[in-house]
Amino acid sequence: MAISGGIFDRQKEVQERLQQAPGEEARQELGLPPEVMPSRWSLRTIRASFDWMADYTLSGVWRILERDRCQLRSSRVKHYSPDPNYVDKVMYLETCLRQAADSPETHVLLFMDEMGYYRWPTAASDWQVVAPEPTRSTQPADNNRQWRLIAVLNSWSGQVDYVDGYIVGRQKVIDMYQQIETIYPHAQHIFVVQDNWSIHKHSDVTTALEDFPRIEPVWLPTYAPWLNPIEKLWRWLRQDVLKMHRLAMEWEALRRTVNAFLDQFGNGSQDLLHYVGLLGQGRLAKARRGL
Repeated sequence: MAISGGIFDRQKEVQERLQQAPGEEARQELGLPPEVMPSRWSLRTIRASFDWMADYTLSGVWRILERDRCQLRSSRVKHYSPDPNYVDKVMYLETCLRQAADSPETHVLLFMDEMGYYRWPTAASDWQVVAPEPTRSTQPADNNRQWRLIAVLNSWSGQVDYVDGYIVGRQKVIDMYQQIETIYPHAQHIFVVQDNWSIHKHSDVTTALEDFPRIEPVWLPTYAPWLNPIEKLWRWLRQDVLKMHRLAMEWEALRRTVNAFLDQFGNGSQDLLHYVGLLGQGRLAKARRGL
């Protein structure tokens, strides 16, 4: 009992100490000036901060940390939404996800959002022998045309459907609703989760929604994009297709490439659900599973 108690005490000591910033022992271990304190832990600074670890190798320290359930973890960005009804809206979103999980044949939950992209690529790093030289464009300098998309992501299957055009405004939102009605003819209730863009609540759109009684808009808290997984689909699109693309002089080909990227999810995708965080142990993923 004494041995197990000692191990427990040391485990608690390590866990509590690592919740704090490294201290003087860590600074001395790294040979930093007195006014400079390390901001993150390393195996070396952890060993230096516990007298009883002094004779351990770094691999031995790693094994202790693994035993004590300590590991390298990514920090979490502090999210903030000014919406005073934030908690209530998140709880209702989770309720809708659970309902769709309980009755997938009759209830559908879709995440909706819009994005735009330009003909000129976004600069990014790429593997090259030397950095590419800028080239002179034969197009007018102001001919950086934009194209826009509105899409919905099925929370259960990962299916993506979209409408695109030069302008995505009231009519395109209505067109998206009409397309949803056609795609899910057997659903009794369709939740469409969306942000608070003024177009979504325009009188023309709300009037058109009266013709689609199965569709219920579910409003996200204001300025809370982390609650809309389709935002990560846009990130994937930008990362794999739009950054450093070579189609600035082939506008139609660029649009076809973007559409082809989205079309690959036309029949659903478990990989996409995992990428956007709807599979796993996150809050929305658990609600999606009915937990």
